[in-house]
Amino acid sequence: MVKSQGLGKGPSLAPQHMALIPPEKLLEIEQQYAKDLAALWANPTGSEIKDRRFLGEAWQNPWSQATVNFYLLNSKHLLTLADAVDSDAKARQRIRFSIEQMIDAMSPSNFLATNPEAHQRLINTQGESLRTGILNALQDLGKGKVSQTDETAFEVGVNMATTEGAVVYQTKLFQLIQYKPLTEQVYERPYLMIPPCINKYYILDLQPASSVVRYLVEQGHTVYLVSWKNPDPSMANTTWDDYIGGAINAIETVQAISAQKQINILGFCMGGTITSTALAVLAARDIHPAASLTLLTTLLDFTDTGILDVFVDEQSVQLRENSIGGKNGGQCGMLRGVELANTFSFLRPNDLVWNYVVDSYLKGNSPPPFDLLYWNGDSTNLPGAMYVWYLRHLYLQNDLKVPDKLTICGEKVDLGKIKCPIYLYASREDHIVPWWSAYASTKLLKSAKIHFVLGASGHIAGVINPPAKNKRNYWSNPKLAANADTWFEGAKEIPGSWWPDWAKWLAPLSGKLKPAPKSYGNTKYKMIEKAPGSYVKEKAKD
Repeated sequence: MVKSQGLGKGPSLAPQHMALIPPEKLLEIEQQYAKDLAALWANPTGSEIKDRRFLGEAWQNPWSQATVNFYLLNSKHLLTLADAVDSDAKARQRIRFSIEQMIDAMSPSNFLATNPEAHQRLINTQGESLRTGILNALQDLGKGKVSQTDETAFEVGVNMATTEGAVVYQTKLFQLIQYKPLTEQVYERPYLMIPPCINKYYILDLQPASSVVRYLVEQGHTVYLVSWKNPDPSMANTTWDDYIGGAINAIETVQAISAQKQINILGFCMGGTITSTALAVLAARDIHPAASLTLLTTLLDFTDTGILDVFVDEQSVQLRENSIGGKNGGQCGMLRGVELANTFSFLRPNDLVWNYVVDSYLKGNSPPPFDLLYWNGDSTNLPGAMYVWYLRHLYLQNDLKVPDKLTICGEKVDLGKIKCPIYLYASREDHIVPWWSAYASTKLLKSAKIHFVLGASGHIAGVINPPAKNKRNYWSNPKLAANADTWFEGAKEIPGSWWPDWAKWLAPLSGKLKPAPKSYGNTKYKMIEKAPGSYVKEKAKD
C-alpha cells in the first residue's frame, strides 16, 4: 500500500482492497482528501447541507453541522477509494455495496450521542423517550427485524385483501381464489394472476383504492388468483418443478371452471418467471393456453440482476446448497422469511432500516400504520430445495435464457415457443429487477406482438399506481429496439397511471362479453372458503 508523504491518511478500505488501487491513483485521491480536509478545518460548518437526514432545525448548530460535514467528507472519500479499486466489475460492485452499508450505518443520525433531534426529544419527554426506545429495540430484537409499521393496525381479510371472492380449489402448494364480478357482463376469457411466492399475493389487493385485482374486476374481467402457501419445514423438499407444476395446475383449473380453451395470464416478479417457465413447459407439449401474457417487473434474462448480484456467486450458492439445499446427502432446510425480508430492506438501508432505528429507538416513537410496509414485513419462507435450484440455474448460471438448456417438469424449455401477445411492464427505478433487464425479455420471447411499457418509481410503487390518484407517469414506444436505451430514446412520456393502457391492450384479447356468473366455480370446483383464504394468513415459521 502506498502512503502519501506528509498528507496524513483519511479513512481507508480493507488492506487487501487498498492494495488493488493503482499507486498513482491512490496518491491523487489522498492528496484531494487532504485538500478537502484542510478546507473543512478552516470552515467546519462548511456549505449548505442538503442530505435530508440532517435538515431538521435541531441540526442547525455549529457542532452538529461540523460533525455532519466531516462524516460526509469521509463518506465521499471512502466511495472514491472503492471506485478506484482495479478489479472486475462484480468485485467493485461488492466493495462499493459494503462501503455504502458501512457509511449508512455510521451516520451521526444513528447514534444518540450525535443526534440533536434525539437529544431534544429526550429533554421534552423527561427521559421517557429513552425508556420507550429501549423497549422498542428489545421487542424488535425478539422479532429479528426492525419494525417499520404498527402491525396491530392491519388484518388480512379485514382491512387488507378485502375484494370479495372465494377459494375454489387448493393443493398443498396453493389456493386458487375466484373474485366476484362487479359488472353485469364479463369477458368470456378469465384472467389468472400468478404472484411471486417470495411475498404474499395481497400486494395486488392491498386496499380497494389501490387494488389491481379490483381494477380488473371493475373492467369486466373474471379474475382468478394464486395464493401460495407459506412453506413450513415439512415442505423443505419442494422443488422448482413443483412450483412450475403448481402454475400449470392453476392454469388448467381456470380453463376447466371457465370452459375456455385459452385464458389471459399475469405473472408478477418471480411469479412472472414461474408463469413464463410454465407456459414454456406447456409449449414444449404443443399446448398454448394463454390468449395473452402480462409480465410485471419480471426477470427472464439474469445477465444483469442489479444490486442483488452482490449476494450471488459460486461460493455463496454452494454454501446455500450445503446448508439448506440437501447437497452431499444433507437434509433440505428453509430460507427463513425474516432473513429474506432483512436482505431486501438493506438494499435501501436509509429508507427501510436506519430511518426506523432512529425514530423508534433513539426518539422512542412508535412506527405509524402503513399498509405497504405491513405487507413488506409479512414474511414468507422458501423451501431450500426450490431456492437453491433457483439461485444456481437462474441467478448464477442464467440457464433460462438458453433455449432447451433446462429440463423442467420433464420438458426442455424454450421461452421463444410461447405464442401469444405479451405486455411487458418494468419500473424505471426498480432496484430488484433493473428495467433494462426486464426489457431484455423482448429478445427471449419471440411473439410478434410484444408491448413494452416503462413506469416511473420502483419495484412496487411503480406497479401499484391506480389511475384515480393521477400520480407518476409512464413511457411507451410501440416500436421495439435493439436495446433498452434506444427504445427509451424513442419513447413518449405519458402522465398518470399505466393501468388504462394495459386495460385497453387487454380488452380485445378477452373475448366476447357475457352475463356475469352468479356463483363461484362450477359443479366440480366448489367454494371452499371465502377470500382471502387461509393460506395467505399463515405466518412464516422456522
